[in-house]
Amino acid sequence: MSNTSSAAVAIGEKKAAVKHDFLIHNQGDHVGVATSNIKAGAKVIGVYMDDETTVELVSKSDIPLGHKIALKAMETGTPVLKYGIEIGVTTQPWELGDYVHTHNIKTQRW
Repeated sequence: MSNTSSAAVAIGEKKAAVKHDFLIHNQGDHVGVATSNIKAGAKVIGVYMDDETTVELVSKSDIPLGHKIALKAMETGTPVLKYGIEIGVTTQPWELGDYVHTHNIKTQRW
């Protein structure tokens, strides 16, 4: 690889790691998963695992490690996508950055 263009990336090179607070499995998912404890009011960065793009938002609530954060506002009764598939339905409205857990989502499993 020539040093003439610092913007070029050689095939097989990894992108620089981005410090992130949550992961999103697929573009179009409605929730991300916290990779560390997130505090209410914190500006947080999420990384899409399918293409490594990022999104930045403000958390509206404390979100524990491994729990979900809302990536978009949604109305009650809306199907929720994670992994690119429906995992449940909202039981109350959400706002961007809300904590998503059993109080506002009903699983598709039962």
